[in-house]
Amino acid sequence: MLTPQEKQQLSNQLDALTQELKNLRTRLNELHDQKEQLFSSRNTLGKEISTLIRQIKALKGERNTFTDEVKKTKEERSKLTSVLKEKIGEHKKVASAKKDLQSKHSYTENPSNIKTRMEALQYKIETEIVKFDQEQKLMKQINELKKKYNEAKKLGNAFEQTHTIGKEITTLKKQADNLHETIQDKAKHSQEKHEALLKLSSQVDELKKKENELNKGIEAKKNEMKPLLEQLDANSKDLIELKKKLGIETKEQHARTEQQKKKHLVDLQKEVMDKIKRKEKLTNQDLLIMQSMDEPKN
Repeated sequence: MLTPQEKQQLSNQLDALTQELKNLRTRLNELHDQKEQLFSSRNTLGKEISTLIRQIKALKGERNTFTDEVKKTKEERSKLTSVLKEKIGEHKKVASAKKDLQSKHSYTENPSNIKTRMEALQYKIETEIVKFDQEQKLMKQINELKKKYNEAKKLGNAFEQTHTIGKEITTLKKQADNLHETIQDKAKHSQEKHEALLKLSSQVDELKKKENELNKGIEAKKNEMKPLLEQLDANSKDLIELKKKLGIETKEQHARTEQQKKKHLVDLQKEVMDKIKRKEKLTNQDLLIMQSMDEPKN
């Protein structure tokens, strides 16, 4: 049996311990709320980062599409440039041949006029009665006109050929210019997408730095709570012992303690699940907490 003095002493200890437990719970609740606020801020950041990453992936796809189109258009322009070079070379050869013909012969008469004169002489021989020597002269004139006509025709063909090739060169140059403009336009769009992508990437880096700071803050709160939880557990046991000595019913106190332990365990389990979602490395303590999630409930 306890003496009145011993009971009073134990009662005083009980009151002091009860107050200490109350203070501990108050502080733990404050830290828990602060930790939850940090969790909330980190989750908000995580969502923002995920949104930006989706935008970055979309921009990468658009940029790569423009880049591929630029590459294909450049290949197309390269082929066109090769054809243009060939045509320019062909034009130079034809122009040179035309110049040679012009230097050898100075024709002022149209080939069609020469042909008309030639046909008129031929018709005269065929329809009129002419002397032999006169016919010989007419045949000589016809042969000279035929030669002149053939040479003039060659020059005419050269003129026509240079004109035709010149038109083809003009068309090819216009096509090449259009392709060049297309390349510049698509390259500009590709660069714009790339710059936007870099800007978003920079934002993601900044947000990840903030997220890392929040993780440190969460870890600091957990570390601050750990000794307080240990102290709470120790004081709760001491409280039970004191109540036993004083003969006070501990069933209700025991239920409250168990409820607090379960709540703390749920909080720890939530933290582990968050780690898994973030693909962070799990500690041995985290693994033990995961095992408790699979244990049958009483």
